Amino acid sequence: MPPRLRSALSAVLITLSCLLVPFGALAAWAAYGLADTDRYVTAMAPLATDPDVREAVADTVGDGILRAVDQHLDVHPVRGPVGPFVHDAVRSFTQTRAFRLAWDAGNRVTHDAVLRALRAEDERAVTVDFAPVTAQVKRQLTLDHVPLAQRIPVEHTSVAVLPAGELVALRKGFHVMEIAGFWLPVAAVAFAAAGIALAVRRRRAVAATALGTALGGALLVLALAVGRSLTLADLPADVPHPAVGAVYDALTGTLRTAGWVLLGLGLAVALTSWLTRYLRPRRPLARLVRRLRGSAAPASAPARARTRARV
Repeated sequence: MPPRLRSALSAVLITLSCLLVPFGALAAWAAYGLADTDRYVTAMAPLATDPDVREAVADTVGDGILRAVDQHLDVHPVRGPVGPFVHDAVRSFTQTRAFRLAWDAGNRVTHDAVLRALRAEDERAVTVDFAPVTAQVKRQLTLDHVPLAQRIPVEHTSVAVLPAGELVALRKGFHVMEIAGFWLPVAAVAFAAAGIALAVRRRRAVAATALGTALGGALLVLALAVGRSLTLADLPADVPHPAVGAVYDALTGTLRTAGWVLLGLGLAVALTSWLTRYLRPRRPLARLVRRLRGSAAPASAPARARTRARV
């Protein structure tokens, strides 16, 4: 193959590999991170001790309890004298081990329900029953001697998590992510290996691939930061922004780490390639030996010529 054609094909393959790096990392994170219940619960578990998340849970659960009391009891107004006690009780409950267990159980049940809906053909809305969580909160309020805590109803009501109208589009996207999560990283590695193998100057091809990988990692980290800002900007005013930001950071923590690893690894490989290029010896040992042999031959030739002439 002509050298120019080899160089052109190598450049195209390396460019494709570098373009696939951030998309492959994103697809692999979605397919093997978000789609795995154990990894999801592990990523969300530290949020049970996050102050912003606990405050958001206390406000949401406290308001829900007061609404339930208003609907089932003929005691008005309840929010005035009882409201602060309910919120304080729920806030103290969020600092207990029972809340952490309820947090993990709720995330696991919700994730399992969503995954079953995405992998099945059912068109019904995704619903989850949070009655066990309400029972734990009621038990804690009773122990804190909150008024009317014993009369809080614990009903097995279905809470809508995912509307039925969004299932079709989400199911298609989920199937695409499952396929792309495996094949995009494999294609990126294959293109990089083929591009380096075809290159006329492989050291330069390795450096270019490493720099492209580092650029892909940097773009991935930048995209996560921009996505976080856009997500918080699109939230309604009544949604707690710090809590949503903490959830976003917990979910994308693995992907952000992968982006920094790609950036650091690419720069390290490029620097190593550059150092080995300029620190290698300019005159190899074989060349030096040939030069020494060539310099020794003319010195012995005149002596043999003079010896023949005398004979």
